[in-house]
Amino acid sequence: MNPTTTQFITARFQEHYRKDPVLSPPDLEQREWGFLMFDPTSGMRRHKAFGSTGEMQEYISSMVPAHVYHSAAYYKYPSAGTMAEKNWLGADLIFDIDADHLPTKTDSFRDMLDRAKQEIIKLIGFLLDDFGFREDSLHIAFSGGRGYHVHVRDPRILTLDSAQRREIVDYLSGTGLDIDHLFRKKYVVGDDKKSKTLEFPSESQGGWGKMVNRALIQHMQVLASGENAQQKLMEFNNIGKIKALKIIETLNSPEHLERLKNGKFDALSAIPAEFWDNALHQIVGNIQAHIDEPVTADIKRLIRAASSLHGKSGMKVVTLTVDELHRFEPLVDAVVFGDNEIKINVARPTTVEIMDEQFTVEEGNHVLPEYAAIYLMCRGGAEYAGG
Repeated sequence: MNPTTTQFITARFQEHYRKDPVLSPPDLEQREWGFLMFDPTSGMRRHKAFGSTGEMQEYISSMVPAHVYHSAAYYKYPSAGTMAEKNWLGADLIFDIDADHLPTKTDSFRDMLDRAKQEIIKLIGFLLDDFGFREDSLHIAFSGGRGYHVHVRDPRILTLDSAQRREIVDYLSGTGLDIDHLFRKKYVVGDDKKSKTLEFPSESQGGWGKMVNRALIQHMQVLASGENAQQKLMEFNNIGKIKALKIIETLNSPEHLERLKNGKFDALSAIPAEFWDNALHQIVGNIQAHIDEPVTADIKRLIRAASSLHGKSGMKVVTLTVDELHRFEPLVDAVVFGDNEIKINVARPTTVEIMDEQFTVEEGNHVLPEYAAIYLMCRGGAEYAGG
């Protein structure tokens, strides 16, 4: 970013902050703050603390950093020059979902953000259903870049150490989950023969068991639905025409469906074991939450401040309730700059997806709406060439 571009972006960020200042986290006086400036040579400015919201907002609007962070932790002396001197008092439980870290990749920025949104919705389900956190203890935010953050502000987790927080990460990611324990073959001895029955977790047992049960039934129902259901099932080894028809009949029977919900898969015992092994591995991968694990385990982490601007996109860190999250469209709702036309010099061919529009530009001079131009300049793909 050349000096002219830096000057233009800084002025636009400053104008925004004077109208729409950064929000304070709870217990502002106990938080450490950190800043990255537009000048990449200046490094991280941290060990800063503020005594009031007004002091914090005035500092940011006058200094105009590219990125604004505050600590997840609470300190007795947040402005002390070393971490040991700060006197750690506790920390929010932080989760970070970044589209770049998700297992499925796409070239579309819009699709990346949509997948990140689905992951954060999945994570919130874990936090509410499995951990029992109240909805009002979850501070949800679009990061302004490629993902979402969740801050859990609950007294019960305040003093958890890194190892204890990593146990939470392990549960969410399914680390150490014994798939063989989920899939059990039992033999029942009768009067004249020994019969085999399959047992899976029941819907009523909660936790991973409930989620595996629901996902497994849904997985089977998808396979057994539609005009080509029988043919789809027969593509698996050792499933012939008769077995396929039996599976379809079972999954369409309310009586059998209730038994499946209770973990009794005996009606599907003719399906070979390797089918279940493959299905379970696929299901566990779909259930697990793909979070940035080091962020959650780090009890002294800095996290983006609410309503700050992201220096690599120009978009806003937007705080959300659970209901608002479902309706949130980041490439519209997090855009703060207007549509005045700005002239830029594009460094390389690129495509910008923003505000329900797609701008494909070649190298050279172009005129774009300000919101698209600022996004591209912040990304390092263009320089300011006049307005």
